[in-house]
Amino acid sequence: MRFRGPGWVLLGLALVGAAVVRELKKPAGSRTWHGRLLRILPYDFRPPSWARIKTELWNPQDPRIITPHAFGVGWGLNLYQVKEQLRASLTQ
Repeated sequence: MRFRGPGWVLLGLALVGAAVVRELKKPAGSRTWHGRLLRILPYDFRPPSWARIKTELWNPQDPRIITPHAFGVGWGLNLYQVKEQLRASLTQ
């Protein structure tokens, strides 16, 4: 299975568009610019902060490996937990 090509690009653009439309349908004072599509897919269009970027990429307090992106649609990796899982699998 290839994850390149126009179909995946169109899917990504459609998801971003759906998230933006979802926010624009809300009254101006109620727009948060972050949430979930279909209660599953996270999105966050707030300006990213270093704290949120760090929480996505390196968070010892979060046991999850896959975490919501600090900016955009979808998930990223908690590299701290990846490191810990690799360490645990190599020392067994």
